[in-house]
Amino acid sequence: MTDDQVFLGLGLIVVLAVGSQLLAGRLRVPALLVLLPVGFTAGALTDDIDPERLLGTAFSPLVSLAVAVILYDAGLGLDVSRLKGHNRRVVVRLLWIGTVLTVVSAALFAVPVLDMSMSGSVMLASILVVSGPTVVGPLLNFVRPSERLQRVLIWEGSLIDPVGGILGALVFHGVLAGDRPGFGRQLGQFAASAGVGVAGGAVGAGLLWLLLSRVRLSEELGTSVQFAAVIGVAAACDALRDDTGLISAVVMGMAVANLPGPDIPVRRPFFDTLVSLTIGLLFISISATVTPASLRHVVLPSLALVALLVLVTRPLVAHLATLGTDVGRGERWFIGWMAPRGIVAAATASTFSATLADKGVGGAERILPATFVVIVATVTLYGLTAFPVARRLRVLRPARSRPLLVGGAPWTVDLACALRSAGPDVLMWAGAAPERARIEEAGLKLAPGELLASATGAGAELEGISGVLLLTGEDDFNALASMTLRDTFEGPVHRLRPPSASQGVVAPYTGGEPLFGPGLTGPELTRRYEAGARVVNRPFDGEVPAGNELLFVVSATGRLTPVTGTGTAAPVPGDTLVLLSPPSRP
Repeated sequence: MTDDQVFLGLGLIVVLAVGSQLLAGRLRVPALLVLLPVGFTAGALTDDIDPERLLGTAFSPLVSLAVAVILYDAGLGLDVSRLKGHNRRVVVRLLWIGTVLTVVSAALFAVPVLDMSMSGSVMLASILVVSGPTVVGPLLNFVRPSERLQRVLIWEGSLIDPVGGILGALVFHGVLAGDRPGFGRQLGQFAASAGVGVAGGAVGAGLLWLLLSRVRLSEELGTSVQFAAVIGVAAACDALRDDTGLISAVVMGMAVANLPGPDIPVRRPFFDTLVSLTIGLLFISISATVTPASLRHVVLPSLALVALLVLVTRPLVAHLATLGTDVGRGERWFIGWMAPRGIVAAATASTFSATLADKGVGGAERILPATFVVIVATVTLYGLTAFPVARRLRVLRPARSRPLLVGGAPWTVDLACALRSAGPDVLMWAGAAPERARIEEAGLKLAPGELLASATGAGAELEGISGVLLLTGEDDFNALASMTLRDTFEGPVHRLRPPSASQGVVAPYTGGEPLFGPGLTGPELTRRYEAGARVVNRPFDGEVPAGNELLFVVSATGRLTPVTGTGTAAPVPGDTLVLLSPPSRP
């Protein structure tokens, strides 16, 4: 290829990756639903974005290292303290039972249906073991099932990827060797690969721990250090033993997230941007290698394989994994209806299929197109049906709001009590010990000290927080916290209106929609409360009682709507009004 063709190809891949993610965001669908057809269509129309032509033999190693970065990011979200008891038992069972049953069922099915040799079908089945957090996570965030389901499925998706990657590498090398080693040897090879990956991950985590806890790094430099450590360790592990870099990446992420000392902010815009771009580039590049000719005789048999995996294998795995646990019937069936395939399956198929086809393995040329069809079909199916299925099984999070109230002044505690009695499940956070004691004395739920930080990322998702109300007496804190939260927390973020004449470190108008009507600033609320005003509930009877200030409207289902500077909530019969009453007259 000429330099002009390389420039055009690389530029087109980047533009298509970002453009597809932008379109998916506007359509509010998983990015994969746009990335795969766009990459396939572009690959069918032009050869300029064929990554094998652009990068040659470097394409496969680059894919492996890119997946390692994605898995490291997934590992950062795995808090070991959240996985215990029956949840841990379910995740472990999903991993090993799911691996065994998927390999056996898919391999036996692929031989007659896809007309593959046993070696080729076992290779395909090993690839289809994996799921992946990059697919499961967005689907769950859209569906919003119960916290338990989200936690279990995210853990399974994050841990099955490296397991499937190693299994695929073992099967690949066994097929190339032309022998069939016994179970003991297979287990030994798997243990050796796992040992190399864990050891490499431990070394990388130790290095990151020293740098991040002992050296003061800016967010940009801290991102660069993490990126370099993941790439370096994963490359070294892969050089020692194939595909062990995936394990090292997950181990590094989990260790850094759980070890005391490293200052890894939950909000990581630079690293998150890097991971998002990497996912887009991988999907566009890999799907561009799938040609229409390769799909001609594969689509219908692959859809039959999808039906087997979705309707038989996965439900059976879910029921066996949850047997003897406290997982409810609806939760069990939802776990059985959530196993989309993602980037690791595509990357592994792209890496191994061409080599096996060159070696004359029967049906190896069908591995990549069949995997492509399975990915598209499962993501589309689960993306369209997960929400109605979760609603039918009654495993969605409760409709009622769960606001996080930040602050512990007397009027704030009074407000929290009024909201709780109106229906919402109120959670509070405060930093000062007297304020925390006041919250506990009122019998309110007090969030742990780190929850406000975790509200900037996955922690808030897992805890089910529906919105944040910043009610402290420090306008600068409210403004800074709202700036941090508004770009990362998906729920609404509101803060107290600052006094018009206030001057501080942060401009009073910066970030966060102001709460309540004009004039109801923090100092004014405190003054009125000290004068005898109280927060009360009243059922809506057609009008707001005279002399009362409307603060919130709570629907019959417990959904909370605040009064803000941009508009007043419109109550309807059956709603509850949360009001600031005037001081009682002596």
